[in-house]
Amino acid sequence: MQNAIRVLKNAVPLLLEWYGAYKRELPWRGTRDPYKIWVSEIMLQQTRVEAVKGYYAAFLEKFPTAEALARASEEEVLKAWEGLGYYSRARNLHRAAKIIAERGFPADFAGVRALPGVGDYTAGAICSIAYDLPCPAVDGNVLRILTRLTADERNIDEMSTRSAFSELLREVYPPQAGEFCQSLMELGATVCVPNGEPMCLICPWRELCAAHRMGREEEFPVRAEKKARKTEQIFVYVLKKEGRFALRKREGKGLLAGLWEFPNGSKDESAEYGKVLSEKNAKHIFTHIEWHMTGYLIEAKEFFPQFTWVTPEEMRKGYALPSAFKAFKSWVDN
Repeated sequence: MQNAIRVLKNAVPLLLEWYGAYKRELPWRGTRDPYKIWVSEIMLQQTRVEAVKGYYAAFLEKFPTAEALARASEEEVLKAWEGLGYYSRARNLHRAAKIIAERGFPADFAGVRALPGVGDYTAGAICSIAYDLPCPAVDGNVLRILTRLTADERNIDEMSTRSAFSELLREVYPPQAGEFCQSLMELGATVCVPNGEPMCLICPWRELCAAHRMGREEEFPVRAEKKARKTEQIFVYVLKKEGRFALRKREGKGLLAGLWEFPNGSKDESAEYGKVLSEKNAKHIFTHIEWHMTGYLIEAKEFFPQFTWVTPEEMRKGYALPSAFKAFKSWVDN
């Protein structure tokens, strides 16, 4: 532990200097507004930076404050989130906004951590960036660069490993906590990357990095072998009749629960709905499940009463469809 602290204390000023010179210009950087930082951190959970950029700007334009977000309906929030996936994040944002609108944005780790949908990492990031509090934000990126720096062979999937690195960071946090937090994220996102070869020649830590000295960069971090993703065959029915299309709200508490979708199922029932006009195949990957989909554009026999029938314009404005059905939405838009 003491050796790791010594190494990281030497690494901190190098990282901050590098970050000041080479950081990317991102829409959520340069603000200390905890609301805006919170929105960005929730959007960035399990979502690529490039995918978030446009959504972030549009979301803040529609909901510029927690009060505006709290006043919105759930359908409005889900529509603004359409295509980002992991819709529980949007619902939690909405729930938390109502708390913030009533009490103000919390200004300490415990208060931020207590908000719906906020875990240790997100609370640490918000508190560091918004308030310069020395609250570690340890995710996969941070674990990767720190395990390489110190050649730490502990399994990063163990909570004890994450806790140990959080404690290590607390020992070395500089006064510029927000800059340090973001510099760790930036190094992991742009230089000390997870796939392919890390770009050690341009890394500010290359002289300090134990894994680099041993030529073992790609052996870190150590983690448990991933379980194979489950696959499911799904049949999707885009039913049209007299300029309207069928939607339904997904029931239950599981995958995509509470969201609007095209009718679908685990067996081919296309003949029951009407005449098939077109067919296409698509695939969508969730975290633990992979959908192999066959979709049918169907001229419906009738307005089946179990569905909600909407025009393309109504669908665009008021119904959030998960990105799983993106391949078939083109039939509506054309």
